[in-house]
Amino acid sequence: MQYGDPITGRKKTRSAGTANRREAERAAAKWEAELREGRYRSSPRITWQEFRQRYEDEVLTSLAEETDHEVHSVFRLLETLVAPQRLRDLTAARISIFQAKLREGGRSETTIDSYMAHLMAALNWAVSIGLLPEAPKVKRPKRRNGGKTMKGRPITREEFERMLDKVVQVVGSEAARSWTMLLEGLWLSGLRLEESLELWWDRDDRLQVVMDGRHPLLRIPKELEKGNKDRLLPMAPEFAEYLEKIPEVERVGRVFKPMAKIVRGQRLTRDRVSRLISAIGKAANVKVHTYPSGKVKFASAHDLRRSFGERWSSRVMPPILQQLMRHESVETTLKFYVGRNAQQTASILWDAHREAAAGNTPSNTTASEADSVNRAGDSSSNGVTG
Repeated sequence: MQYGDPITGRKKTRSAGTANRREAERAAAKWEAELREGRYRSSPRITWQEFRQRYEDEVLTSLAEETDHEVHSVFRLLETLVAPQRLRDLTAARISIFQAKLREGGRSETTIDSYMAHLMAALNWAVSIGLLPEAPKVKRPKRRNGGKTMKGRPITREEFERMLDKVVQVVGSEAARSWTMLLEGLWLSGLRLEESLELWWDRDDRLQVVMDGRHPLLRIPKELEKGNKDRLLPMAPEFAEYLEKIPEVERVGRVFKPMAKIVRGQRLTRDRVSRLISAIGKAANVKVHTYPSGKVKFASAHDLRRSFGERWSSRVMPPILQQLMRHESVETTLKFYVGRNAQQTASILWDAHREAAAGNTPSNTTASEADSVNRAGDSSSNGVTG
């Protein structure tokens, strides 16, 4: 059986599955009806690489830069762990294997769920333009009861200083200053790693430091925002003071320029920078999590951001912290940083209680004692009040 594709002009051929002419004609009539009514879906032969190229060209170019980077990371992992040759190779079983290998590699359930969301969005797009007959039914992971909210943890000032001490050992003496600046910037700003590497002094089409107002601010151009609007965001005072100490002659280009140990003329990728920061955390022996398998996770760039959020969570109200952390919703801020550590909150309360008790302040003075003091003041013969 054969018909001409009206879009491509190519001939489409298919076996009738029989040598009997009458049965073949019935099969042909059924196929024609499926074609005319839009019910027929051909077996997809597009390769994975052809599909990836189309998705990147036709979809990712219109999305935020951060989303584009995340999807590229998911595709690279997919190719490394399950190596699909054709798009149709991504069956539910194959994707389940992908999830299992991600867990073996130490990825959290939250991260795996995020990867699945990006992958399914790509496969649903393939269905919408006829590259797949239907998307595989994939079970998205759910967080285990009692599971960790964070994949790492905030690190202490002492641990951070240990990391600074190991910079030269990991990246070499010539590159050390650029890496120390990056680590200090992450510690003081709460920026995500990709944000810090794309923070500029003098480009208004990128995340930019704005120093010409009463207080330094961060400007996010509409091209990088999902809402497609320019935004000005507050900057932590300690980070602003840090930037103000940088000589004006150095305020050109990117704010942070981590150098390679061996310069080859190319700027380091985000993944390479991330791995080197984790190597610094490992050299400093700053452990932030141990997986059930016994594998240890050492301090990363994101743990510096967690430390920033932890410090500021006890200083400002949640809506302010939300802006500092640049969370999309205050629920994220509440979930990760506000009220997360009951022991820390209890320590603050007990310290305040002991201070009040030691100073005999009104907070621990009984009503009757206060009345006695007031009466004594009123009956003073010299009229002097305390």
